[in-house]
Amino acid sequence: MENLTNFLTNAYTSQHACELVKAHLTENGFTHLRERDEWEICENGKYFVQHQNGALIAFVVGGLDNFSYKLTAAHLDSPALKIKANPVERKNGVCTLNVEAYGGGVWYSFFDKPLKIAGRVIKNENGRIYTQTVCSPFHVVIPSVAIHQNRTVNDGFAPNLQTDMQPIVSLADSQTDWLQAIIADENVISYDLFVVCDQAPFTFGVDGDCLCSPRVDNLTGVWACVNALIASAESDGISVVALFDSEEIGSRTSQGAESTFLVNTLRRIAYELRFDDEEYFKALASSFLISVDNAHAVHPAHPEKSDTTNRCVLGSGVIIKSHAGGAYTTSGVSEGVLKAIFNRAGVKYQHFYNRSDIRSGATLGSAITTKTGMTGADIGIAQLAMHAASECFAKSDYDELLNGLTAFYSTNILAEDDGFVIQ
Repeated sequence: MENLTNFLTNAYTSQHACELVKAHLTENGFTHLRERDEWEICENGKYFVQHQNGALIAFVVGGLDNFSYKLTAAHLDSPALKIKANPVERKNGVCTLNVEAYGGGVWYSFFDKPLKIAGRVIKNENGRIYTQTVCSPFHVVIPSVAIHQNRTVNDGFAPNLQTDMQPIVSLADSQTDWLQAIIADENVISYDLFVVCDQAPFTFGVDGDCLCSPRVDNLTGVWACVNALIASAESDGISVVALFDSEEIGSRTSQGAESTFLVNTLRRIAYELRFDDEEYFKALASSFLISVDNAHAVHPAHPEKSDTTNRCVLGSGVIIKSHAGGAYTTSGVSEGVLKAIFNRAGVKYQHFYNRSDIRSGATLGSAITTKTGMTGADIGIAQLAMHAASECFAKSDYDELLNGLTAFYSTNILAEDDGFVIQ
């Protein structure tokens, strides 16, 4: 849990998360491949490839008698406030930053919290344009309006992103350039910077069995996928982790799940292992995807927000997510495969459905299965306060997720006309 907590603390943005995952994979013997280079991969090898500093795919080559892919996918990004160009506005004794929404945050929860500026800067050094991941050594804050000046605040508060949520970066008479205070380099010509929560994770409850932290959605899924791949036993086929950016804004970027990054990588793996197109498409038809993203626990104060017969609770294990409209990819067949694997490994699980009168969110699963034709399922862990500045979950649920994904990677899954055989 300490390693997970450190990851949640330091993975401020998708770029930071990607760098931390890269370092973790390298420490565990994975070889870095680059998209623009020729690849040399072999049986029993461990590799990863990065795209646009914000998406990453890692894979382990197992036995090739059963050439197929066992894939997990999770997203690296979380809701935040993205800083615009020319952002500084001096007014009423302070300097504020002009920001816009990245994703759908519970924005009132960002008020009066320690916030940092994080992301990447783009440099130009003698015609070489490159990126550098950065994080401010200082905090900024978005102050609430005092109740004495807003007597109806507790009757309902809908903050305006343009007028209410401009973080204070300095006093108005400060001569310190905010960007230079982050990185003292005149070669910076552009940036992708965000205002993110810097509240330290903390355990809570009389038994200390729950954790509250920024970016629980979906860095718990990311860390579980990566560590399950590292810990898994040898098995047939190619075990893959796909980590994407941009899920919170629809995945329609070059580093998102709607891009060609995954299918290009899967095809290159097949090519380097000397499998032709026929064998590659056969492999896709025999493959299995688990899309990992969290789900809503029943809220203790608002149980009416959850389904009437499928209420997920903290501490009751992995959630298998289903939706008749295809927001989640789980089918009866894929659910059966998951249950068989989890039952054999002693992993607890529960079922999630949205209320039938509430619009569902979506995950990476549908984007990936649509492009690959894989059989897929959606899982995650239960959490409260999704998309708030800090979110919470039960520690034991993360352990169940990690054990379930490790069992998945360690299982041989053989496709048949009417289903699968697990070994």
